[in-house]
Formats: sequence, C-alpha cells, structure tokens
Amino acid sequence: MAFALRRRGPNKFERASDGSMTLIEHVRELRNRLFWASVGILVGFGLGLWLARRVRGLLQQPYCDLPGSTVNGKCQFTQLGPADVLLLDLKIALWVGLIIAAPIWLYQLWAFIAPGLHRHERKYAYIFTALAAPLFIAGAVLAFFVVAKGLEFLVGLAGEDVTNTLEITRYISFVTNMILMFGVAFEFPLIVLMLNFVGIASGRRLLSWWRVAVFVFFLFSAIVTPTPDPFGMTALALCLCVLYFAAVGVAMINDRRRGRGKEVYAGLDDDEVSPLNIEPEPVTAGERADAVGPIETPGSVVAPQPIDRRYDDMT
Repeated sequence: MAFALRRRGPNKFERASDGSMTLIEHVRELRNRLFWASVGILVGFGLGLWLARRVRGLLQQPYCDLPGSTVNGKCQFTQLGPADVLLLDLKIALWVGLIIAAPIWLYQLWAFIAPGLHRHERKYAYIFTALAAPLFIAGAVLAFFVVAKGLEFLVGLAGEDVTNTLEITRYISFVTNMILMFGVAFEFPLIVLMLNFVGIASGRRLLSWWRVAVFVFFLFSAIVTPTPDPFGMTALALCLCVLYFAAVGVAMINDRRRGRGKEVYAGLDDDEVSPLNIEPEPVTAGERADAVGPIETPGSVVAPQPIDRRYDDMT
C-alpha cells in the first residue's frame, strides 16, 4: 500500500529570505520575537535577583581587600538613601538577567535579521559573535584587576586624617563602568577585521597605520585608567596592541586567500603614475567598404482621426 508524502511548504526563514512574506507577517514575527526575548529577560531578571547579593559582594571585593576597609571584621560602605541598596540590587539583577538571557534574546534578534543577509554575511556574523564574547570577558577580567590596583593608589592619597568609607552606589558604578569600558575596548580588533572583510582596508594598509594605532591605544588607556601609575595604562595598552597586530595578521591571511594585492596596479602608490606602453604598432589597411545604396522615399503619413487628436504619445 503506497502512502503519498505530504509536501511541506517553505518555512518562515525561507519565506523571509525570498521576500514572500507580507509586511503584516513581518510585524507579527517581530512581535513574537520581542515577546520571547522579553520572557527570557524576565526569567534572567528573576535569577539575577537571587544572585544580586553575591554579585555585589564580588564587586565589593577589590575594596574589601584593602587594609583599613574593615571594621570588626566586616567591610563597611555608606548608604546615603534608605532605598539605595535596594535600587542597586535591582540594577545588578537587571544586568545579570541580561547576561543570563543573552542566548535567548540574541537568538531572537538573529532569527529576525538573518533572513535579510547573504550566506557569506551570516558566516561572518557567526565568527564575529563567537569572538565578541571571549574578548569582552577578557577585558572585564583585566578591568577587575586594574580596579583592584587603582583603588589601592586612590585610597592611599586620602591620608591618615581622612576616613575611607565609600558610598556603595558610586563605588559599584565606578567598578561597572570600568568593566564596561575595558570590555568594549577589547572589541576594537573586530572592527579592524570588519574593515578588511568588507574590502575597505587591506592588511598591508592596516599594518601601515600601526604607529597611529599604538598612540591611540596608549592615549585611550591613559584616559580610561583611574590611576596615574603606569601599571593599568600599560596593561590595557599592551593588550590592545597585541589584539590589533593579531587582527592585522588575520587580515593579511584573508587578503592572500582572496588574492588581493595581485591586481594590475597593486604595486603602485596612490600618487604614482602607471607605466604606459609607448611602442609603436604597425597600422594595417582595413577592408574595403561597399557603397551604400540610395534610401527609398518614405510614404505619406495618414492623418489622425478627430477623436485621436486630443491625445498625445503619453496619454
């Protein structure tokens, strides 16, 4: 007995890729994606409320490790308002929830925009996403150690006549801002690779900018790091330099794989004149052209009817 297989139609991804989805269907899909992303963030926020106190204790650790920051064996902070710690825990819970729910809302975002990308663009997006998370984590870990070293210097500037009791919300904001800035700074190599992969800058051109890049890295590190000592600034600048040269190396490998630099005028500078071939070539006689016959007299044009005179060629 033969069974006929039911042919399945194209799924939503295929319909969105070939442009067969209507505007209303796109709006409905966006609504569904936002709904499931919001559900994931709410679940992550609930877990963040459970982890908020532990995360706050981890962020307080650089200051609590300093001598003189504990009273009766407990690390002391100041709360200016009655609800400051509650609002701070809610803020920490939201950040933790966004991190925990990142696979969910990132997938919903990707599932909505991926049909509009080409296959090679989706491949590049996978690579950049896989590299972005480890780079951000590496920058956050470095920021944590730099903050611990910087606090020791900053607290030591107060002197013995000043009591070092930090306000809790300002301290947590200081630490989280440092982690965010260091994490974003570590994403700079991805921008360099993106410029190369889309064909804006070659690996050789990126390598020629190394002096400017190193200067910008040290200037940025001097502004971002909280202390004037060379430890934090040098650590961040050296990490950015290593990442930049690694990205340039990957860009050169990509250029060699694609055959860039082998064009006709690849070896010439922008202000250099291309070589011209001025050797004379012999001119040969062309073929004999036959005479053109006379053109026949055109016939008379029929006058239009009275009703047709009200219309021109467009109407």
